[in-house]
Amino acid sequence: MATNQLLPLFLLALVAGSHAGSIAVYWGQNGNEGTLADTCSSGLYAYVILAFLTTFGNGQTPVLNLAGHCDPNAGTCTSLSSDIQSCQSQGVIVLLSLGGASGSYSLSSADDAQNVANYLWDNFLGGSSSSRPLGDAVLDGIDFDIEATNGDFFDDLAKDLAQFSSQGKKVYLTAAPQCPYPDAHLNTALQTGIFDYVWIQFYNNPPCQYSSGSIDNLTGAWSTWISSVTATNFFLGLPASTDAAGSGYIPPDVLTSQVLPAIKGTANYGGIMLWNRYYDEQNNYSATVKDSV
Repeated sequence: MATNQLLPLFLLALVAGSHAGSIAVYWGQNGNEGTLADTCSSGLYAYVILAFLTTFGNGQTPVLNLAGHCDPNAGTCTSLSSDIQSCQSQGVIVLLSLGGASGSYSLSSADDAQNVANYLWDNFLGGSSSSRPLGDAVLDGIDFDIEATNGDFFDDLAKDLAQFSSQGKKVYLTAAPQCPYPDAHLNTALQTGIFDYVWIQFYNNPPCQYSSGSIDNLTGAWSTWISSVTATNFFLGLPASTDAAGSGYIPPDVLTSQVLPAIKGTANYGGIMLWNRYYDEQNNYSATVKDSV
């Protein structure tokens, strides 16, 4: 009798869970944010994005910058290999982010894009190289956080990376455009329609972010994005604390009571993205909102 009474509740939980979103977080730009392994074992995140490969393209030697965590030039970032594998064993998707707000990156041609794709495959994905910065671990994909250049040839880079999925393990493609549509740097790449996850930065962009108690600019921009770009899922990108961005912070109670109810009905809603793990740990943001995402 007790089992029969529990069954409807179980089915209800399944239905509710089918619409639940996930949390993505950027890790790597603050040496005080804890280890990658601890970030994943927190149970808060479905996606962890390593930030950043700050230099690449145009004939430059690529540079990985993980702030205070390790020094790739000294080979100490290979120690992250076991952390990455630990994350993946828990079902967390681990990605490498290209670009960032500061760096030296651009693509000069389609051939240049192919060269960068080959470099990423051999050094971070399923290929092989004698100098893999993160060791033997095979990352799950590549994130495009392109905040400079005019975006030329990043569509080629995306397509070149997608081709590697045919060699076995899927290569996830994700992107972090700014919320004003179209994004000045990523529009060409996003128009390929081959990105899995798009985490839109709804911060440091007053025309399309939450402000002064109003969600109208945000929900309007969200609607524009999901109707203009093809992707598997879209995520609401947010600062994890007031210190994480110049503007756009949404208090947890506002997120759960106003913002999420307005966008979660979207068929391809995926969840939220947070910048970054350090601020999230300080502010306990994802732990506070997780059950509502």
